[in-house]
This record gives sequence, structure tokens and C-alpha cells, in this order.
Amino acid sequence: MGIRALAGAALIAALGVHAQADPLRIATYSPDLSRDGPGLLLRDLGRRDAQVAAVTRVIAETRPDILLLTDFDWDFDGEALDAFAALLAQAGLDYPHRFAARPNSGMATGLDLNADGRLGTADDAQGFGAFTGQGGMAILSRHPIGPVTDYTEFLWRDLPGNLMPPLPEAVAAIRRLSSTAHWDAVITVADRPLHLLAMSATPPVFDGPEDLNGRRNHDELAFWLHHLPEAPFVLAGNLNLDPEDSEGRPQALARLMAQVADPLPRSPGGAAAKGGVNDGHKGDPGLDSGDWPDDRPPGNLRVDYVLPSRGLKLLGAGVVWPAEGPLAQAALTASAHRLVWVDLDWPPGP
Repeated sequence: MGIRALAGAALIAALGVHAQADPLRIATYSPDLSRDGPGLLLRDLGRRDAQVAAVTRVIAETRPDILLLTDFDWDFDGEALDAFAALLAQAGLDYPHRFAARPNSGMATGLDLNADGRLGTADDAQGFGAFTGQGGMAILSRHPIGPVTDYTEFLWRDLPGNLMPPLPEAVAAIRRLSSTAHWDAVITVADRPLHLLAMSATPPVFDGPEDLNGRRNHDELAFWLHHLPEAPFVLAGNLNLDPEDSEGRPQALARLMAQVADPLPRSPGGAAAKGGVNDGHKGDPGLDSGDWPDDRPPGNLRVDYVLPSRGLKLLGAGVVWPAEGPLAQAALTASAHRLVWVDLDWPPGP
């Protein structure tokens, strides 16, 4: 019996509801399904690849109704996404509704954005990437998707109160805010619209004293403070920022947290992962979703989030990070990130 069945049975027993009142499960996962060149992900999806199999198992055990994938290579014809959906179908998960759009990651600008005297490097793309679509995003859903508002072309300098450092005018005129993408996807479930606010932010490191990535990470999160819908929503994705232990700027995340309900998803594996730099962390390790080496910073962090709007009834939440067993090994093989899920009582009451 998978996580979904176990969690659902426990919730049904605890809440005293009928078995047909299934919760709506929404998940975000950064499964490291990005490769070093175009077409390589599609190649790996078509052969016996241990990492792809591990990713599939993690998702199949969790069985989300709506799944946001980050760090998933995009291609013009959607072949990789179709191939991955077919693998999930073989595992018993049918996602007839899917959405992906060209991300900023790997999108060439023709400018020397990092001023290193070279053109066409990964740092010169709108978002870090060696080829267009590298490390993109995708939505898979059991329920219809659309319309989708794509904010990916939004310019960084147009964000009110932005922290963009001084840049040459030619760069500032074209520099987009999203390192990957910002989407507001309306998903219709039981004839009611739910807005999935999807994003994947740049890590607030790998830069210099100008703190360009730290500033950009802050502003990518701050973007939603100006675009939260009045309708029910869930903000999801790899925010690449821990509220307690990241090197980044936590102010925008704190302001976002004040606008949503934090379900505090936990895992036994995260709670048990101690030692090294983790012992100096201030945050609750049970909330961590990123598992990095313990002998050097950053260690384990909470970076992946599913944050429902206030007023939605939360039935459960978790991080797929068992302390031991076959699923723990699959999660370790799949990615440094762990899948995060939240169950909602849907549709919401009047």
C-alpha cells in the first residue's frame, strides 16, 4: 500500500468521513530530470535508467492529483514530457492533462550578461542553462488545466521595489525576473477553479559581492506578493530558500508565508538526518526537502514548498523522505530534493 492509500485511510478514520471523500493531493517535486544536452532526457526516458525508475517510484507511491515538476528539461514538441507521462501511466498513474512552456533557463540573450568577455555561456542565458529548456518546469494533472497566465517574460526592473543591482542599460532592458518561470495555471477540480502558482527560483548563491542571485531569488518570491489571486490558490515549487538556514534574503519569503497557510510537511528521514553542518542549523530538520552533503554548507534545507491560500482546509501534508526501506533508497537515488505533498478538502465550502 502506497503513501497515498495509507495517508488517506488514516485521515478518513481520524475525520470520520466517508471513503468516497478523497482529498485533493497537490505535490511539487524537483526530480533532477535535466541533462547536459538537448534530447538526452528523452533518451534516458526510453531506456532502463535507474534514476528515472527511482523518480517514477517516488511519484507512484505518492499518487498526487496535481504535480508540479521543476528541473525537468523542456523541448519544443513536448516529447520528454509525453514520454515521462507514459512511464507514469505504466506505473498506474494517468495524467491526461499536462502543461509546459518554454522557460527562461537556457534562453540565449546574445549579450554578455555576466561580463566575462564571452558570449553564449550558460550565464548569458535569461536563466542559467546551457541550452534552451534546460531545467524547465511541467504540470501534470488528473484535472483540466487552463487558462494559464505565463509571467515568464516579465522584466526584473518592472517589479515594484525590486532589488536588482546596477546593470548596464542594455542588460537591464532585457533582463527577465524569472530564472525559470512564473505561471498562474487555473485547474478545474469538481467544477471549481484552483489557481496553481508555479515557480522555480534561482539559488541565492554562485555569484559575487553584488549578490545578483541572492537579490533575484528574493524578487522572484516577491513577485507573487503583487499577483496573488483572490480565488483559492496553491503556491508551489522550488523556492530555493530556507526560512532559517539559507544564505539568501528571507524577507520576501516571510511576507509570502504571512499570506498563506503553511502545512508544515514533515518526514522521518529529514528529522533523522543529522551530523556535520546540519547540527548548526536553526530550522526544524523534519521540514527539510533538500538533502545535500553534510560536510560542507549548505547541508539539508527546506527549499520545496506547497503553500495553500488561507481558508482552504488542510487534511494532511508530508515530505517523501522515509528514514529507511526501499522507498528511502528510491528517494535518495532519484534526486537531492524530496517530493512535498499537501492534501486539501476540495471543493471548498461556501
